[in-house]
Amino acid sequence: MCGIAGHLGTPRGPALRERMRSALLRRGPDAQHDAAFAADGTRLPDDAHAAVGLVHTRLSIIDPRPLADQPMGSDDGRVWIVYNGEVYGWQAAARELAARGVRFRTTSDTEFILRGYQAWGIEALLPRLRGMFAFAIVDFRTGKAHVVRDRLGLKPVVYAHDASGLAFGSTVRSVLPWLPRARRQFSLEAIDAYLAHRYVPAPRTVFANIARLPNAHRLEYDLAQGTAALHRWWVPHGEPGADGAALLDEAIALRLVADRPLGLFLSGGVDSGAIACRLAATGHRALRSFSAAFPGSAFDESVEAAATAQALGLANERIVVPTSIRDDFSEIVATLDEPFADPSSFPTWYLARATERHVKVVLGGDGGDELFAGYKRIAKHLRTGWRGALRLPLPVLPDRHAKGWRKALGEASAGYEDAYALRFSGLTPNQRRFLQPACAAPPIHYWRSPDFASTNRHDRLLRWDFANYLPEYVLRKADLATMAHGLELRAPLLDHRFVEAVLGLPPAVRFTKPPKRYLGELAPELVRLGVFERKKRGFNPPLSGWLRDDLREQLHEAPASLHASTGGAIDARRTEALVTAYATTSSLAEQVLSLVILAESLRQLAALAADAP
Repeated sequence: MCGIAGHLGTPRGPALRERMRSALLRRGPDAQHDAAFAADGTRLPDDAHAAVGLVHTRLSIIDPRPLADQPMGSDDGRVWIVYNGEVYGWQAAARELAARGVRFRTTSDTEFILRGYQAWGIEALLPRLRGMFAFAIVDFRTGKAHVVRDRLGLKPVVYAHDASGLAFGSTVRSVLPWLPRARRQFSLEAIDAYLAHRYVPAPRTVFANIARLPNAHRLEYDLAQGTAALHRWWVPHGEPGADGAALLDEAIALRLVADRPLGLFLSGGVDSGAIACRLAATGHRALRSFSAAFPGSAFDESVEAAATAQALGLANERIVVPTSIRDDFSEIVATLDEPFADPSSFPTWYLARATERHVKVVLGGDGGDELFAGYKRIAKHLRTGWRGALRLPLPVLPDRHAKGWRKALGEASAGYEDAYALRFSGLTPNQRRFLQPACAAPPIHYWRSPDFASTNRHDRLLRWDFANYLPEYVLRKADLATMAHGLELRAPLLDHRFVEAVLGLPPAVRFTKPPKRYLGELAPELVRLGVFERKKRGFNPPLSGWLRDDLREQLHEAPASLHASTGGAIDARRTEALVTAYATTSSLAEQVLSLVILAESLRQLAALAADAP
């Protein structure tokens, strides 16, 4: 796991690469390097102006020797790679290459990707990669560069492209220095998208001239022509009849391969519990588990998590999440890179900070809800499926509250599937229109169209999550909050072969009441431990207390700050009115927190945009 960045096109000096590298230090605390090249591929001194610059910060997990550091080049120096992620089970294919005379200098998956690209080319390489990854390969032989993101979107990559060239990076903040000062403006559309979803969905970012590469896509850049083309390289599909039990055990086993200590994030729920059960059943009881604790809160699952761990013979560390975020708020917002308002990001950040003191790699249960329709909002929305394409021609009612019957009317005025996005939204269209009076008719949502078709009523909704909520909300949070502390998070349930096996299940097996009974079949100990009888709690912090105490000053400053950062698009007086309304109803806590986070994030990013030359 690492941070990557680079620039291609008009020659740029070493100061740019230094700024890119500085933005990525947290993602790669073990080694930091860059490489500079002329347009023809000639390696240049590090302090030279370069047509191609590659930057890498390394978290060393596999083959931690300096020999495996990056950027990594081919033997002839004509092909180079920077890579973030982990590819699993590649050793058999590496032996195939070795039998053909390919010589490996390291035992790293980085070198396997590089050698595999040389042998097979990009289109034949990608289907062979099993895992999570974002990488860039520059091939001076063909004059092409390839920027790639993994199937499910576990690893992030953003980019900027104009007539002068291309820049890419793991974070928005690593690409921002490449943009000319005049092109560093915020996107008002992206800000409205954030208000709608609590994050900025791909392919947008908060900056008008920086884009996010969607999951399962690659960007091909022509070094001579300066043109870029986007290609989808994987589409989710089911594999009926696949052995889900064997594939889950295989997915877990593959993610136990590391040259650094491993652990497990364990809650009291089904997803991480299933992984814990299979670890114990396959003899991996030595792994240490880590559970977040919210003492005195209805959201505290640490007692149930400890009971699961004890029953399975796993050591368990209870991590008490601080009740105050006053001292860490700005740092956590910076960690999240751009505006991002998942409240659970904060406890995840603290959990990762404490866990990293013991291990460098941790397994987690991300993906179970998207695979098995575990969210309550899905069941609720399915109950409105009778209306199909019917939508009521109702006017938008500008109002700062937008709750109760007004919210229901807003959903009814949208199509059935479009309205699903409102089941997990930030501010409603009514609230967004209230805050942005110049935005006469904001769209219902900014979600990307689904990547696959389905006639199953559950899958018709879940395919929206696969294209949007999973990669850009759940997995973005997981990546940013853990990598902020140099901790690698691995998600066995999102192994693409296990995902395909689940997608191929009969609906009656996959979608059950309670959800995820299939995981109980794969991990019978879940049933014996009564995990399915436990109430689903979520991972929610004490928002009202934060807003009342820790963030009181930021809350007071947010209306004027947002007005200034958005050039008046977000109205200060109307924002103040919404904040005042919050004082009378706790139902607006998440919306108000999203405004406070937006104000702080835009303040930080505006300062960075103004500071860079």
